[in-house]
Amino acid sequence: MDVRFLKTAQIEGLGYDFIMEVLATVKRIKNNPKAWTQLSVRTQRCLANRFPFGIFYQVRDNEILIVAIAHLHRKPGYWKNRI
Repeated sequence: MDVRFLKTAQIEGLGYDFIMEVLATVKRIKNNPKAWTQLSVRTQRCLANRFPFGIFYQVRDNEILIVAIAHLHRKPGYWKNRI
């Protein structure tokens, strides 16, 4: 098989896997919201395990506000104007 094809080919089910990974990461945040990397006074980041994404969130009273789900290698910091 042509290696160039493998670099640009879509993998069936990858979108589903990504959603499941995001949900698992959100569950980790929900179970222990103070355990993840502190980026500022209010904002923290939890890394996804399988994909190069981070979930940026804030704990506010009794709720968790997800500020961004961001690719960690593309446009770093684009989400900062949301906080």
